[in-house]
Amino acid sequence: MTSPLRVTAVCSGNICRSPIAEYVLRDAVERAGLGHAIVVGSAGVGAWHVGEGADRRSLQVLAKHGYDGSAHRVQQITRSWFDRPEAPDLLLAMDSSHYDDLLRIAPDADVRMMRSFDPTLADVARADLDVPDPYCGSGDGFEQVLQMIERATPGVLAHLQRQL
Repeated sequence: MTSPLRVTAVCSGNICRSPIAEYVLRDAVERAGLGHAIVVGSAGVGAWHVGEGADRRSLQVLAKHGYDGSAHRVQQITRSWFDRPEAPDLLLAMDSSHYDDLLRIAPDADVRMMRSFDPTLADVARADLDVPDPYCGSGDGFEQVLQMIERATPGVLAHLQRQL
């Protein structure tokens, strides 16, 4: 048996954007019948919230749209992740700063911008692919993040299926 593909969504503190991406993508993987072949997770580049749950507004927007993120626990991605057999095969950066951080942490990793998989955004600059941080804004920002991630998810899933 081959080991599963591992994909990790990454944002700043792993409380807003990346947990939303994790649960949306995990749901798509499960609905496609690929839960045995693809493992979805998330992490933050910073350690501010390690061990905590996701931001309540992330959990609310997930629940409103039928996703359950209540089991989420924050973790930080570090160089040591890439020294173990279960290292991520694909890293999905939520914005350009995370993309740059991930290339520093793991220069040989497959790092992509989450929104680069959105078919409506073909041929745009990397900075225009940012999923904006909703943390300091209103609940509307969390809705926008969810919509952006849902638009990109079919493309991520198709990419992962080609890797299987």
